[in-house]
Amino acid sequence: MKKLIHLLSLVFAGTCNPLWATDQLTSIRDTESSYQTAEKPYHILRRGDLEAIIVDNRAVDDEVLPGHAAGYHGLAALRHTQQKRNLYVPAYGGLNFEHIHDGRKQERDILFEPRQHPMQLRIINKHTVDLYQAPTPFWGMESCMRYELLPDNVVEMTFECIPRRDTFKTGYCGLFWASYIHLPESLDIHFIGMDSKTSESRDPTWQRGVTPSHGTLATHRSMEDPRVFPHYDDFPLSLVYGFSHQRYAQPWYAGICRGMALLQTFKPKDRIWITQSPSGGGEGCPAWDFQWFIPHPRIGNHYHFKMRVAYFPIDDTQVLSKVRETILERVNTLSPGWD
Repeated sequence: MKKLIHLLSLVFAGTCNPLWATDQLTSIRDTESSYQTAEKPYHILRRGDLEAIIVDNRAVDDEVLPGHAAGYHGLAALRHTQQKRNLYVPAYGGLNFEHIHDGRKQERDILFEPRQHPMQLRIINKHTVDLYQAPTPFWGMESCMRYELLPDNVVEMTFECIPRRDTFKTGYCGLFWASYIHLPESLDIHFIGMDSKTSESRDPTWQRGVTPSHGTLATHRSMEDPRVFPHYDDFPLSLVYGFSHQRYAQPWYAGICRGMALLQTFKPKDRIWITQSPSGGGEGCPAWDFQWFIPHPRIGNHYHFKMRVAYFPIDDTQVLSKVRETILERVNTLSPGWD
C-alpha cells in the first residue's frame, strides 16, 4: 500500500495557486495595525438584505448565539430580510473549516484539528472579518479565512494557508468545509452535470444529489477532474472519498430551504469536490459541504482559493424546473469578474 501511495502521489494533476507573502489576500501575516481584534467570540456583519454572524471556535451562549457549541466556527448564522430564521443549525453553523488530512488514519482530534486549536477573530472593516489560526499542533497548518459581505447579498470567503511542517506523508493535503443546514424541506442538492449510471451521453443536465446515508454517494467531482488522491483503507472520514456516480459540469451547487436558495459557487481552477451528508447536522439537518486539495504542499508556500455564497428568495411553490431557472439566473449574475 505504501508503494502504491508513493507512485500515485507522483501523478497528481493541477495546481493550488501558490502565493508569496507580498501577494497575500488575508491578514495571515499582517501586523495588528491592519485589523482590530474582536472583543467577543463573534462579530455581526450586515449589508443589503443579509446578516451574517461570524464566530471563532469557542462556545457561546447569549441572546445573539444561544447554545452555540465549541469547535464550530465561520458563519454561526445567516439571515435574510425575507427569512429571519437562521439558515444553519444554531449549535453549529456554515463554512466551517472542519478537517485537515492526508488520507491516513488519525485520532479524531487530529482530523478535526481546526475545531481544537484557538482562533483569533479580526475585524478588517464594517463588511469584512478574518478568522486566523496559528500553525496547528499536529499538521502545522497556519491559516486565515476572510468572510466578506459583498453587494447583492453575497458572502465571499477567501481561504489562505501556509504549511509550516512536513507532515503530509501521502503527497497531498486535503481540507474540508462543512455547512449544517437547519431542517430544510429537502435534504438534496442541485447542480448541472452528468450521471454515469443513468446517462450514456456526456451532455450536462440538471442533477439532483441524493445521498442515502452518511458517506454513501456523498462526493461529486468535476467532469474535468482526473485526479486520484491515495488513502489508506482504514481512513475514517467516509464523506471524503464516498464518491457518487454524478459529476458536475459547472463549479456550483444549490440547496433549497424555507423559501430561500443557498448557492455555493467556486472557481473552475480550484477543482473543488462537492460533498453532502443527509444527517451531518443531526436528523433532518443535512451538511452541504465541499473539499479542496493541495498536491505536494511545500513548507512556507502560501496557498489560497475563493468561493462565494448567494442567499436569496425563491418561489418554492413553483415546479422544480422553474426554481432551477431562478437559481441558474443567479449563477449567471455571479460570473462577471469572478475569474
